[in-house]
Amino acid sequence: MKVILFNGSRNEKGSTYTALNLVADSLKENGVDTEIFWVGGKALTGEIDSLVEEAIAKVQEADGIVLGSPVYYASPSGEMVAFLDRLYWKGEKYLRFKPAAAVTVARRAGTTACLDVLNKYITYAQQPVITSRYWNMVHGSNGDDVMKDEEGIQIMRTIGRNMAWILKSIEAGKAAGVAQPESKKKVWTNFIR
Repeated sequence: MKVILFNGSRNEKGSTYTALNLVADSLKENGVDTEIFWVGGKALTGEIDSLVEEAIAKVQEADGIVLGSPVYYASPSGEMVAFLDRLYWKGEKYLRFKPAAAVTVARRAGTTACLDVLNKYITYAQQPVITSRYWNMVHGSNGDDVMKDEEGIQIMRTIGRNMAWILKSIEAGKAAGVAQPESKKKVWTNFIR
């Protein structure tokens, strides 16, 4: 089993990376391979199509995903939003029914609003949402600060354990003959007549 963790920060090794590493370490402790995929470097530099194609290839091989973003103006980074808009449009069929968690990192506030935006992508693709003991957030201006947020650390580690359990439960269900739901063609309703 493998989980891809998407880092939507402009800073490749900053606070979001630290939070995602806490989730990844917990997944690894529970027998799940991980890979952190940095979105921030290419999302707004004219390389988004190649970035999304690379991400789709990784998603196809993954069993679950984690979306991680710093909070910018009470929302995910612009890089992350641009990336997710393209990823979920082009790759929805590969994301469907794969468990996913959203993780936000802030110095101070805006985390719940940011989580709301990220979770909407996940629910759009019919992905089971992985939760923790509280909202999936941690606080800190940098990686060192994140490691001082004891509650946030516990939340990140719990996400990893919960994701591993769900992945193993899905695998056990498949082995027992439980079929994945059939995806139906979307019904598009236009309210303008």
